Amino acid sequence: MADSKFLTFNNGEKMPIIGIGTWQASDEEIETAIDAALEAGYRHIDTAPVYGNEAAIGRVLKRWLDSGKVKREDLFIVTKLPPISNRPHEVEPTITKSLADLQLKYVDLYLIHTPFTININEDGSFKLDKDGLMEVDVTTNHAATWAAMEALVEKGLAKSIGVSNFSKDQVARLLKNCKIRPANNQIEHHIYLQQRDLVDFCKAENVTVTAYSPLGSRGIANFNAGAGIVREVPNLMEIPEVKEIAAAHGKTPAQVLLRWIVDTGVSAIPKSTNPTRLKQNLDIFDFKLTAEEVAKLSSLDKNFRVCDFAFFHGVERHPEFTFQNQYTN
Repeated sequence: MADSKFLTFNNGEKMPIIGIGTWQASDEEIETAIDAALEAGYRHIDTAPVYGNEAAIGRVLKRWLDSGKVKREDLFIVTKLPPISNRPHEVEPTITKSLADLQLKYVDLYLIHTPFTININEDGSFKLDKDGLMEVDVTTNHAATWAAMEALVEKGLAKSIGVSNFSKDQVARLLKNCKIRPANNQIEHHIYLQQRDLVDFCKAENVTVTAYSPLGSRGIANFNAGAGIVREVPNLMEIPEVKEIAAAHGKTPAQVLLRWIVDTGVSAIPKSTNPTRLKQNLDIFDFKLTAEEVAKLSSLDKNFRVCDFAFFHGVERHPEFTFQNQYTN
């Protein structure tokens, strides 16, 4: 069963199939959560500059590495090139800053965070047009940015490289214009947004898939509210079929949702700062869903996208933006 706890990349590197997500957590919360996660056995940690907590994560990693409680080769650290830096000349300076914050010499996986690019002012604030909408950089060139990503591997700054939030067409274009194939595509994926065509395409091309918001990310409702967006976010844990299957196995609904994802050969990065739930999210390898249960969960797809990037007001004008009107909600 050990092999099922890892996904193997097209370059031979292995990624733990369950990791911890770190979006929407303060420095204090994330330091406590990463400590608890490492104690529970997590070795896959997913972060990004836009989460604002890489330095806090770096402090915890340094403590663990300095104490000898964990070896660097046993950790799998993922970070990303943010939407404000999605240009070839910004790739290396951006990862260099992330590595300094994380107090690491390399990351295991570096992802292009979004297929679109947003302009910022010199002070780091978003550039807005006369209508108060975010100014997008329409010159985004995935092939050119990818060439700069490939250089990171050659320089030893990233062991593997990939993308996030890329559509089937965007991944296909990249595959035609690369020396190093993407190792991973990190996408929103849960029982209400299964994106089967995209997942199947990536698998056929030997590009692994990581599911973010695998439990539905209820916390995004508060984040959206802060951006003036009011929208109901469904609670996947309360779906009757999920609760019924969880009861049958003596597991939590979250454990069932995660098991469904990893059973299909997809990695998941649930976010939690609760030590009990952190342990539960990792404790999913001692039961197996039946074929009928997998089919029942797979039938629940509603094409409901929780993270549609609406909080980036105006980003839908970018030519590489593919989320608008693609899914009903």
